[in-house]
Amino acid sequence: MAARSIWNGTLNFGLVKVPVKLYSATESHTIRFREVHAKDGAPLEHRRMCSAEDKEVEYGEIVKGYEVDEDEYLVLDPEEIKAAAGDRGKVVNLDEFVDAEDIDPVFFEKTYYAGFRDDPEPYALLQSALEKSEKAGIGRFSFHKREYLVAVRSREGVITLHTLKFHDEVVRGEELKVPAAKKAPSKKEISMADKLIEGLKEPFDPGQYKDEYKAAVENLIEAKAKGSKPRLDKAKKRSTPDDLGSALEASLEAQGAKS
Repeated sequence: MAARSIWNGTLNFGLVKVPVKLYSATESHTIRFREVHAKDGAPLEHRRMCSAEDKEVEYGEIVKGYEVDEDEYLVLDPEEIKAAAGDRGKVVNLDEFVDAEDIDPVFFEKTYYAGFRDDPEPYALLQSALEKSEKAGIGRFSFHKREYLVAVRSREGVITLHTLKFHDEVVRGEELKVPAAKKAPSKKEISMADKLIEGLKEPFDPGQYKDEYKAAVENLIEAKAKGSKPRLDKAKKRSTPDDLGSALEASLEAQGAKS
């Protein structure tokens, strides 16, 4: 793998140690903008200013502080913060294994590939066992000054590590105040909705989905860079029937016309 590793450590299950390197499994293609002065187009600078002395502070004079009271901060030394992580900064102990499909996607945060380091044999053992059992190992590790719950599983012949949200970081759906419907959907409406969904069912192929917004912004940038005046298309409005039954019937008719 040509990409540079971002973490070196060990996955432990039982007394087996699997040395690994982590690589990011995803990359962002988001278009990034800078803040510029509208008057002359010059990029803006953000300076670190001391609120007490009203002057710019050099980077070497900056430390981490935690607000313990209003405008009162407790300074923490980087070594103290690092020590609080214990060995979890370099070791992930897989203390239990669960069915991978039982992990609700709402808990997934970021995905990494774990490549072998030093010895491929324990790596091959863990990867094969995870693939055969369709299990995910659950553990935790410290990375970028915070602790993560992680799920380790096999994907396309590679050990994959997912950072997970902790339970108290996930907002429960029942906490949302959803107004009750005035009347429950009828059997006919549910049947039509089911038929509509069934007619739209396709195998999930991520390759067919492109970032259309990004492409549109890139076209806009290219046009303006060439001195052209971009054409701003207004969003097309869909005419929607007033009631659910009519909307479902119209959807099914349109679906039949396309098939």
